[in-house]
Amino acid sequence: MLSPDEIRYSIKVMRQTFPEAGTTLIADTNYHFLLATILSAQSTDQSVNEVTPALFARFPLPADLAGVEPAEVEPYIKRLGLYRNKAKFLVKTSQQIVTDFNGEVPHTLKELITLSGVGRKVADVVLAECFNIPAFPVDTHVSRVARRLRMVEPKASVLAIEKKLMKTIPPEHWLDAHHSMIFWGRYVCTARNPKCQTCPLLSLCVTGQNNVI
Repeated sequence: MLSPDEIRYSIKVMRQTFPEAGTTLIADTNYHFLLATILSAQSTDQSVNEVTPALFARFPLPADLAGVEPAEVEPYIKRLGLYRNKAKFLVKTSQQIVTDFNGEVPHTLKELITLSGVGRKVADVVLAECFNIPAFPVDTHVSRVARRLRMVEPKASVLAIEKKLMKTIPPEHWLDAHHSMIFWGRYVCTARNPKCQTCPLLSLCVTGQNNVI
């Protein structure tokens, strides 16, 4: 297991490698960013960005989306995985925003996770990106990197990973660390064929010990 100093050092290397790492979802309002984040589950940000302009133009406000059936939303997002379920989530969460939150995206974890299609990760992303509230979203990239680099136990849960990273990294650096780990997972420590030969963190990694997770 890495020490806290080694974890912080690893994050520093990632940030130096990808200094501009940040969200790649494109949205013009907090509401639309929430929708894009819901749509990004099991879909790439690029694919989400390709479908959302038409979706956002057709449904600019929560009330617009709250008043339609999911079948009317499906054509806009049909290129994404699980699009039927996602269409239901978008309509339901828009209805909840209208009826429960006066048409505004809520900005607490407790409130956000009451919305349809919003789990802890989506809520954390929205809190950090839209409201500058410190949070450390843990997606598949963050989970894989944290486990391979021995920041956490090999079978640590997503919540355990989140708590460990939040405890180790100062809150003001949570969002940058989150993005740095995502970019590291996308472009260096990939799920398949990780670039171990050129990785500056290989000595800290279970992959370097012939024990790939």
